[in-house]
Amino acid sequence: MFRSFAEIIAAARGMNRVKLAVAAAAHADVLTAVNAAKQAGIADAILVGDAEAIARICRKEGVNSESFEIEHEPDVRLAARRAAALVRGGSAKVLMKGLVGTADFMRAVLNKAEGLGTGALLSHIVVFEAPGHQRLMTLTDAAINIAPDLPQKVQIIENAIQVTRALGNPEPRVAMLAAVETVSSAMKATEDAALIAKMAERGQIRGCRIDGPLALDNAVSVAAAKHKGIGGEVAGLADVLVVPFIEVGNVLYKSLVYFANAPLGGIVIGAAAPVVLTSRADSPQNKMNSIALAVAVSGATR
Repeated sequence: MFRSFAEIIAAARGMNRVKLAVAAAAHADVLTAVNAAKQAGIADAILVGDAEAIARICRKEGVNSESFEIEHEPDVRLAARRAAALVRGGSAKVLMKGLVGTADFMRAVLNKAEGLGTGALLSHIVVFEAPGHQRLMTLTDAAINIAPDLPQKVQIIENAIQVTRALGNPEPRVAMLAAVETVSSAMKATEDAALIAKMAERGQIRGCRIDGPLALDNAVSVAAAKHKGIGGEVAGLADVLVVPFIEVGNVLYKSLVYFANAPLGGIVIGAAAPVVLTSRADSPQNKMNSIALAVAVSGATR
């Protein structure tokens, strides 16, 4: 079971080199990350975007643009559609977001003619190294599903299990997060959490152990869970944190970046291929981590 991004990167290096299709690639951090992935032997790339801008940024960043395939498309929306079409057609195995808005990028992913939709629910998965914890943890969903209902939360969990399995954890501990540990009709997140925990107990959700509702402290701290008298297999030991709605996930994700400086990577699961979806503010290293994560997941599901 992988315990750090260094291990994920090493594993990705040992797999067959994957080709990325990068949508609207004219962004310094994106090109730096893609070049790092190439130099590490993890991935090659097709850069879709404004060819002149890509070449100019590569010169400034010390990247050899001639080592990449470049498809000229200055319109960022059309670049996103073209990159998705390259993955759909088999020219690339992983799609990556560059300097294009998330809404436009996801419209390209879901485009019926050229995109990567499968009919399954797409969800955003963040894998991170938590300071003080000697293992990788997963957060979902911080970027796509705004207010998922009960069936959607089940699919979000199943998508997360797919990623944890690819990272060597076949039966993750899943915490359904809420503000409190007790079920309250005034807080729908607690009701959904309890129902999903019962569904897992009865075998309706397989491949994981689920408990909830759990507040964040009780999900990740054994001491906090004991202090509140919360037992079970998940309390204090959660591998996967499932948030009730997007605001919680987004704030927690950005807290990991800006308060904890946590190494992390983010991808979208549920499409026909892994999709690297990072924030424009993410560091080149975290973008590189996201590429390695996508390659590891792609290699495990081929």
